[in-house]
Amino acid sequence: MKSKFLSNLGLAMRAGKLVTGDEGVMAAVKSGDAKLVIIAEDAAANTSKKMSDKCSTYHVPVLVYGSREQLGTSIGKADRVVIAVTDKGFAQMLEKVWKLPEVQAIE
Repeated sequence: MKSKFLSNLGLAMRAGKLVTGDEGVMAAVKSGDAKLVIIAEDAAANTSKKMSDKCSTYHVPVLVYGSREQLGTSIGKADRVVIAVTDKGFAQMLEKVWKLPEVQAIE
């Protein structure tokens, strides 16, 4: 079952409100454009620490969610490790959905 979080991430991509890749996300964080940064659970420790530290410095919230494959697939791209959301509304929506417990499928 595809999660609502990943569906909403795809919606943000179609709206043009995402930046992906280390350099693009880092630039968005430094410029103040990033409202939320999402890091894949299977990201390298160095990448995760670097992004978390930079986001902490610039007061950008960070979520760790899904695998790089799940994140990439949800936005229609190849595997993605780091994604920045540049729209406040989408960022709030994703944070709200992230806090909800996953609903288990009934078999």
